[in-house]
Amino acid sequence: MNSKVAPPGLTNITTMMCGSCSNENAFKSIFFWYAEKKRQGAPFTKEEMESCMINQAPGAPQYSIMSFKGAFHGRTMGVLSTTHSKYIHKIDVPAFDWPIASFPKYKYPLEENVRENKQEDEKCLAEVEDLIVQYEKKNIPVAGIIIEPIQAEGGDNHASPAFFQKLQAISKKHGAALLIDEVQTGGGPTGKMWCHEHFELESPPEVVTFSKKMQIGGFYHNPDFRPKQAYRVFNTWMGDPSKLILLEAIVDVIFKDNLLARAARVGNYMLKQLTTLQNEHPHLINSARGRGTFIAFDCATPELRDATVKKLLVKGIQSGGCGEKAIRLRPALTFTEHHADIFLDNLRSVLTK
Repeated sequence: MNSKVAPPGLTNITTMMCGSCSNENAFKSIFFWYAEKKRQGAPFTKEEMESCMINQAPGAPQYSIMSFKGAFHGRTMGVLSTTHSKYIHKIDVPAFDWPIASFPKYKYPLEENVRENKQEDEKCLAEVEDLIVQYEKKNIPVAGIIIEPIQAEGGDNHASPAFFQKLQAISKKHGAALLIDEVQTGGGPTGKMWCHEHFELESPPEVVTFSKKMQIGGFYHNPDFRPKQAYRVFNTWMGDPSKLILLEAIVDVIFKDNLLARAARVGNYMLKQLTTLQNEHPHLINSARGRGTFIAFDCATPELRDATVKKLLVKGIQSGGCGEKAIRLRPALTFTEHHADIFLDNLRSVLTK
């Protein structure tokens, strides 16, 4: 494992094929870890081995994973219970009774709304803790909490480093694992290899999932999350080893060409220019936000957002819609100020017309 790539403090990795199965098997590893703590090293009982075969407790316990409104963690059965971005992903599919907390909704610009946004953090964190207590009383204890460092499909929603620091403290207080889903944010677009590095957490999260820019899926985890028995986390390919050859070449270029610093620099440039642009057209766009080149802004209405995306596409620029009315930008790590200017000139042209 390349120590330049691994999230600081995490020493184990399990490879998978895609983001959904990375989160899915990370959930399983969290449940194994949680059950092992309760079992205190005792072997599986006959009752556990028999009851799990018919989906009954104690072998199939009622544990839960907390997630957040607006989240997207995948489309397979388990993770779909933690995905809350669009109804079309979920409709007609049975789901678990797992807690869903509110993700902070900030007012922009951040520097003008410090008090309100801090209150929003506190309100959402109080809800997290309240839900953990509620689900403990329902005998569906929270074994883990899954969260994106930036909610991508849900609208490029950000939360502060202080929010993530306090969320980690709550998870530790209640004996739950913190799983940070970096499927979208991992691999450098935020100006660091892993977005959660921006948050200055007191200790590493227990689990970090990845895919997309990393060419291969999987999750980093601390040693306690490695199952003690073989075949508990297993599938046909366990990831695609050939993709590691591609990833190795990509990582070499990232560090040789200092692309993380470039993403940070160009992202700052883009945000500054977007702020100017939204000040020119405050009735059309607002709330420019981002880390590195992982950037988004809101349009005044969902209809304006959809029209803007289409007009940009006619000009040869592919952007994307997310959330209710956001446009998100996902350029390659090789994106420069020159490319940013091309985008900004075309966006200004679309907004002016």
